Amino acid sequence: MYIADQILDFYRNLKPPDYLPDGVEVMNPYNHKNSWEYVKTFYQKFYSDNRPRTLLIGINPGRFGGGITGIPFTDPIRLKENCGIDNDLVKKPELSSQFIYEVISAAGSPEAFYAKYYITAVSPLGFMKDGKNLNYYDLPDLQANWEPFMVHALQKQVQICGNREVAFSVGMGKNIRYLEYLNGKYTIFDTLKSLPHPRWVMQYRLKRKEEFIRMYRNLLGV
Repeated sequence: MYIADQILDFYRNLKPPDYLPDGVEVMNPYNHKNSWEYVKTFYQKFYSDNRPRTLLIGINPGRFGGGITGIPFTDPIRLKENCGIDNDLVKKPELSSQFIYEVISAAGSPEAFYAKYYITAVSPLGFMKDGKNLNYYDLPDLQANWEPFMVHALQKQVQICGNREVAFSVGMGKNIRYLEYLNGKYTIFDTLKSLPHPRWVMQYRLKRKEEFIRMYRNLLGV
């Protein structure tokens, strides 16, 4: 069984907790027929082998990227233009996706990048409140009640990808601190390292974008 098959089985069988704080919605593109077809096409295209991958772990999918495509840090524009997967989703850009695919392009190609790396998130499902993205750590009750689900998801994906020696947090603030807490409690990875979050780069350090692309490439060795 290829990694692609195992990843698809993982997403197909996600069972999120029943608990949600008032006003919070879950984004689960894996329950939508069209998005699921794009997810299948993506993973079968880039992960139909058994090479081990290193995990890059974001926060949780956003409403313009992985929250609708089902592919972390991949908005409908990048899904079509960079990954070669046509889709009928609204072509609205996501800043994080734009940065990640500039890194991937600088590294050579999606094929070359995804041969070494697998991108996911602490929560594989996204959240919205009042029509806006919500991070898992924004509400303590959400974070606490979803912890077993998020830990199980990380453990399963490490098992699938076959490399627990090192993982990268995509985010140098609350995300890496929570991952370090989880790792101290559950020993998921041998080592954790962190990268600046793409949205932070694009929103607050845009003039230094090329510097951060080089930082990603140097740390990831691509």
